[in-house]
Amino acid sequence: MASRIKLSYHNRLFLLLLAFSWTMIACFVVFQYYREKQCKSEVLNAELQIYNQHLLKVVDEGTDFVHYIETHEQPWEDLRITLIDFSGKVIYDNTLSPDSLDNHLGRPEIAHAIKHGSGQNISRHSASNGCIYFYSATKGERCIVRSAIPYSATLHELLEADWAFLWAIFLFSLLMSVLAYFATRRIGKTIERLNQFAAKAERGEAFDETESFPHDELGAISDHIVKLYAHKRQLTNNINHELKTPVASIQACLETLLSGIELSEEKRQELLGHCYANTERLRRLLSDVSLITRMEDGSQLIDCEEVAVDEMLNMIAEELEALPDDQRMKLHLDIKEPIVVYGNPSLLNSIFSNLTENALTHSGGQNIYISLLSHERGFYRISFEDDGCGVDEEKLPHLFERFYRVDKGRSRQRGGTGLGLSIVKHAVLFHSGTISVSNRSAGGLKFEFTLPDVSARKE
Repeated sequence: MASRIKLSYHNRLFLLLLAFSWTMIACFVVFQYYREKQCKSEVLNAELQIYNQHLLKVVDEGTDFVHYIETHEQPWEDLRITLIDFSGKVIYDNTLSPDSLDNHLGRPEIAHAIKHGSGQNISRHSASNGCIYFYSATKGERCIVRSAIPYSATLHELLEADWAFLWAIFLFSLLMSVLAYFATRRIGKTIERLNQFAAKAERGEAFDETESFPHDELGAISDHIVKLYAHKRQLTNNINHELKTPVASIQACLETLLSGIELSEEKRQELLGHCYANTERLRRLLSDVSLITRMEDGSQLIDCEEVAVDEMLNMIAEELEALPDDQRMKLHLDIKEPIVVYGNPSLLNSIFSNLTENALTHSGGQNIYISLLSHERGFYRISFEDDGCGVDEEKLPHLFERFYRVDKGRSRQRGGTGLGLSIVKHAVLFHSGTISVSNRSAGGLKFEFTLPDVSARKE
């Protein structure tokens, strides 16, 4: 048995588009053909109806009907004229003897004329002589006049659709099909590449970041989709890795508690304390991931308002004062004017609270310095510094990466999720700002970022 031919995505897309478009074109051509033929028939019928009305007027005036027809020019060559009474009997026919003709009451155009005043039949065989005619009948006060044009080559050409127009439609459609082929080929190749990346992701294979799509709008979108897919996959893997440690610790503690082993009250409390600490770590991790995801995927749904950042900083200073001496750092504020930012209060607070927590957890310093460096062009430029140990220069570019830790063991022991500085960066970017980090010459880290003032508010 012959193997089944498998078409590429491009070919399937092209054939589907081709079948759909040409079906639509065929329907349009058929409709146009019959519609144009009908319109021309109506025009021809209108001309014959006028002539029929003229003949009916001749009959009503008592003029010799036969003599009038024989002596006056007719609008069509070989025009057949028939006079019929309301019973269907043929009174006169200029081509055949009335006595040889049967009752015409059953003729479609005559029946329609008796009922509606006029009738027509585009192409019908004559039962009398076997010829094909175009019939037009008109009802008068005393009888019915029917004129009929032989369905000759001349009449056929008159009623035929405009083939020049139809050929133009055909050629235009052919050109569009050629363009569609190249367009679908490009789209098909892009989709196939995306499917390859998706298949790699399903198999757990690494992405080749050096491989990219063509430098056009479609390629840019595709690159963005692939990078976003890889980004999401990396985030999922990182979250999975971060969840394993607290979950394993909680499971080990609970298994010990449920095993039936006799434990001292102090040991039981220690195990319960481990469970609570790791549960709190899980809660913070899920909360941080949720916050980042919300900023990435639903930024349009996050409400913004006017926020007094200087008041927020005063609250953070009060919270630091309430900490035990061995955990406290002193906050120094150098704010010479009110800082009123247009943004989301929760996200703005997360910027300063995460930077503060990062300094408390990792810097080893004693002081935090927050300064308003400038206020121009609708943005505040703010610096956040500590006098701690700083970070090796090669590690600075990675500080804003998710789950990146300078000292992984110590960070986990202190309950850090590895997402604090990533949240800071995303929150600043959400507010259309920029952020950078560097080592202070005197020791410690310096973060510089911008935030929009109230003039950036969009009505």
